[in-house]
Amino acid sequence: MKFVSIIIGSNSDFDVMKKCTETFEKFNVNYELTVLSLYDSIEKIKDYIKCAEEKGAVSFIVASSINGCLASSVASGTTKPIIAVPIKDKNFDGSTAILSTINKPLAMPVATVALDEEGAINSAYLAVQILALNDNELAVKLKEDRIVMLNKVQTAAKNIEVLL
Repeated sequence: MKFVSIIIGSNSDFDVMKKCTETFEKFNVNYELTVLSLYDSIEKIKDYIKCAEEKGAVSFIVASSINGCLASSVASGTTKPIIAVPIKDKNFDGSTAILSTINKPLAMPVATVALDEEGAINSAYLAVQILALNDNELAVKLKEDRIVMLNKVQTAAKNIEVLL
């Protein structure tokens, strides 16, 4: 069974990443979620990645407010796509999370999306796009969703526009 693996760095990151799981549920995309951190051994992280791939993981979404290096640790253990979601720490404005997430080693790419809830949602959409490359039904659902979103924006615009 194909699915997306969501790895969060701590329990507190789930509050943000709940938006990711809700997006997967909207598209009926299978996912699993686990908590791993850099406090775990690299062997534990790599064991999880290997197990997830054997079960059918197609991509990994990694989110952490503690350390952006978690995405690199995951990337070092797989050639599957990695999507990183930087999450603001209560002590910083978010720039630290973004900078530590986007600076990655050569040849271990990590796609970094927006910060916090917007990033959680966009990470799910990116993973859905990856899955839709080989799933025509999912590709149709994704296109239909885009049309619905476009219609909402156009309707909202009509309600506020003042044109001469």
